[in-house]
Amino acid sequence: MRTAKKRRTTKESDIFVQINLDGNNSTEISTGIGFFDHMLELFAFHAGISLKLQAKGDLQVCDHHTVEDCGIVLGECIKEALGDKKGIHRYGSFLLPMDEALVQIALDISNRPYLVYDAEIKREMIGSFSCEMVSEFLRALVNQAGITLHVNVLYGENDHHKIEAIFKGLGRAFKQAICITSNELPSTKGML
Repeated sequence: MRTAKKRRTTKESDIFVQINLDGNNSTEISTGIGFFDHMLELFAFHAGISLKLQAKGDLQVCDHHTVEDCGIVLGECIKEALGDKKGIHRYGSFLLPMDEALVQIALDISNRPYLVYDAEIKREMIGSFSCEMVSEFLRALVNQAGITLHVNVLYGENDHHKIEAIFKGLGRAFKQAICITSNELPSTKGML
C-alpha cells in the first residue's frame, strides 16, 4: 500500500495529513478556509487518491501559514507514499477546460523540485482564501514531494474557474504520473 501520514506542529499551525495513493477518492478535509478545502477535495478526487487533511492555523493573522504548511506536509506524505518510485509512469500532463478558462499542467516526479507558475489572477481573495497562496501552496508541495511542476493558465476571465482548473488539472496529471505501469524505475540513471 502506498500510504503515509504525518503531523507537523509549529507556533503557526498544526497540520495532520494521511494519504493513500491507491485509495478510493475519499476525503476528510478541514483547514478553516472553505475555498481551500474545496480545492484540496477536487485535487484528491481527480487524482483518485484518499486524503485526510486536518489543519489548525493562525487564521486570525491570515491564511498564509496554514496554506503553505498544508503544502509542506502534503508534499512530505506524497514523497513517502511513493517510496522508491519503482514502476510509476513518472510524467503526467493534462489540459483542463473550466468554462471559459483553459489550464495546462505538466509534471515530472523527478526528485528535482521546481515550479513554473504562469497565471494571471486578478482577484485578491476568494472567500477567505488569498489567491496569491495558490503558487505558495504549489511551491511548498513540489519542494517537499520532489516534483517538477509547470502550471500555465492559457486564458480565462473568471479567477475562480482558473484556480479550480489548476487543482483539477493537477489531480489528473498526478494520477497519470503515479500510475504503476511497469516493474522498472523510470530513469536511465537508475534512481529518482
